[in-house]
Amino acid sequence: MNALRSLPSHQDAERALLGSLFLDTRTIPVALDGLSEYDFFNLNHGYIFQAIKELFNDNQNIDYASVGYVLERKHLIEKIGGLKYLISLGNMVPSADHIETYIGHIKEAALKREMINVAQELAEEGLKDIDAKAYIDLAEEKVFAVSQKRKTTAFSEISKVLVEVKEKIEQNKDRTGGITGLNTGFAGLNQMTLGLQPEELIILAARPSMGKSAFAMNLAMNVAKFNKGGKAGVAIFSLEMSNDQLATRMISSESGIENYKIKSGNLSAKEWQFLEASSEAMGRLNVFFDDSAAVSISDIRAKCRKLKQEDKLEFVVIDYLQLIKGDDRINNRQEEVARISRGLKQMARELKIPVLALSQLSRDVEKREDKKPVLADLRESGSIEQDADIVMFLYRDEYYTKSKSNMPGEAEVIIAKNRQGSLGDRKFIFDTEFSRFREHTSHYDDEQ
Repeated sequence: MNALRSLPSHQDAERALLGSLFLDTRTIPVALDGLSEYDFFNLNHGYIFQAIKELFNDNQNIDYASVGYVLERKHLIEKIGGLKYLISLGNMVPSADHIETYIGHIKEAALKREMINVAQELAEEGLKDIDAKAYIDLAEEKVFAVSQKRKTTAFSEISKVLVEVKEKIEQNKDRTGGITGLNTGFAGLNQMTLGLQPEELIILAARPSMGKSAFAMNLAMNVAKFNKGGKAGVAIFSLEMSNDQLATRMISSESGIENYKIKSGNLSAKEWQFLEASSEAMGRLNVFFDDSAAVSISDIRAKCRKLKQEDKLEFVVIDYLQLIKGDDRINNRQEEVARISRGLKQMARELKIPVLALSQLSRDVEKREDKKPVLADLRESGSIEQDADIVMFLYRDEYYTKSKSNMPGEAEVIIAKNRQGSLGDRKFIFDTEFSRFREHTSHYDDEQ
């Protein structure tokens, strides 16, 4: 009993809140929005609150008698102290002016109690035969669930929001090329997106062998080179290829030496010089690799938080979304992917960075005469399309036609969804031997 009494509670606030609801029934919607009956430490107060909620939802009059009748019907009226106790609640407060304060006190104590319960559950779970990684994932999930219940921020007045908007406009007016986010290194893409914006979840999707991993690595390198004076931090989570494979592709793209030559080591003296120079320049960039095969959302979030705290994170690349380890307790694949995409979006908002996640397209593309992808082609498209701020598709016609093109390697980056910018496509050339994308139009090449 001593341990029970020591749990955080604010029973004076509970009594004052219930009294306020009897005193002024217009405050009931405010209380119902902020609390549930489970937030009350005193079970009797929870029963009273629940009775008020039921009457309100049924559009019934709310007073001492009606609440007492509901409690009597449930055989709880004597338990809570009878009608006399209900009347005493109304008599203890002079007005309902401080209801927000009462709600805050009750909610804060309830969250503390819930966190204590979670800690106790986790302590018991840790004593069982459970894998350490699974245990940490469970702990993060439970703590995150409690943190999501914290009181939300109040409304922002338009006057204050407009001040913030004007400050951003002032900051952006001197930026070159109208870019307000991260410079992608591709002028045409910058024009359509105004740069990669903080808090955005960007999906890059394509069928296999279109070059989406290469394009993502090009973007990663460009962000690292062209932002914060070459000190922008980029985290790359590769669930399909090893760190060595990615670095080899990057060196090929930066040095202009074919992939196969680098892999074979059959380089001329001049090519070795190019390789050394490119490696040295790349080594000065803040690019971080993680090729853990079974990485989960909680793993990614924890590692990214650490980089952000060290001021070494501006951009995250994940290759690819469908390979992120899901929750073993969820058997439905669509629900699992929905949790993953929602988790990535929440991470982008929390860390205030753009997150690029690669995604596979469904095989339905292959069944159509027109092979250009559309939003419905995204695997588990509902949740991914909903959470994404930008959806880009990578498409190469020559992959399907197998004919000799007038422009070998011609590719299209199709922006099918863009919450803050324009839709359309940009032409690129994919130099497969260098794992490098170049913008097709000479105008953009000149700008770069």
